[in-house]
Amino acid sequence: MIPHGWLVLDKPRGLGSTQAVAAVKRNLREGGQGKTRIGHGGTLDPLAEGVLPIALGEATKLAGRMLDASKVYEFTVCFGEETDTLDTEGRVVATSEHRPTRPDIVAVLPRFTGPIEQMPPAYSALKVGGERAYDLARAGHAVQLASRAVTVHALDLVDADDVSATLRAHVSKGTYIRSLARDIARALGTVGHVTYLRRTRAGPFGLEQAISLDTLNEIGKGAPLEDHLLPLEAGLDGIPAHELDRTDAQAARQGRVLSGQALPDGLFLARCAGVPVALMEAEGGTAKVVRGFHFPDAAKDD
Repeated sequence: MIPHGWLVLDKPRGLGSTQAVAAVKRNLREGGQGKTRIGHGGTLDPLAEGVLPIALGEATKLAGRMLDASKVYEFTVCFGEETDTLDTEGRVVATSEHRPTRPDIVAVLPRFTGPIEQMPPAYSALKVGGERAYDLARAGHAVQLASRAVTVHALDLVDADDVSATLRAHVSKGTYIRSLARDIARALGTVGHVTYLRRTRAGPFGLEQAISLDTLNEIGKGAPLEDHLLPLEAGLDGIPAHELDRTDAQAARQGRVLSGQALPDGLFLARCAGVPVALMEAEGGTAKVVRGFHFPDAAKDD
């Protein structure tokens, strides 16, 4: 039977997001799960670790929504050296002898909280003239990127010593933590780069739901997938559910607009007998399908 839902992987450092998806595919295949559509809900750099939501089956239709979700990161900024990649992989391009104090760091954080303008790193996956910025940068070309508006919902100091600071940031889609670290260091009268980056939450998914690569490999050896598989609805935290009768459910499966629904305006998850039918949007008593789900066993009952 094809699984539908979410696996939340605690991605280890050194593994790319594409490699992580490939590991899930391999382990599901080896565990006898058959051919399953798989997608991830937000790229993590190989040097980053932490929460990587993996969508299976019909949940892949919600992967795009996960990309838009806010994220929470813990990261360490080492002061005194800025690298061209803004992390430990790059070459040093600027140095400073100045080291900020803990009160200095606390005092500057409000300047980076709320809506801010941010210049993305030259070593990023953004496209410039049809090419990836990091490919141009690696080839020695000067990369000109436009600043972007992002939102830092919360920014707190976790710990600090004489040479570094560890921070926790709750950020909007499109925020680059490496850029945030660079800008904080510069605002403190020094330079810095990221030496540690861990995503602790992606949308509704947190570390408490995440499984290790070892646990994933156990699934490939026959351990029960259902012990770790979260339902499709887990990716729709905060969106209300509404039960449809079988007639309306069949209409929704056919993509038809439903009328006469006693629903507040906005998105909702339509279900029939507890089975997801569609993500729908209601307005003025009518509801249209935003994204339909196909669960073959449920459809046969209609």
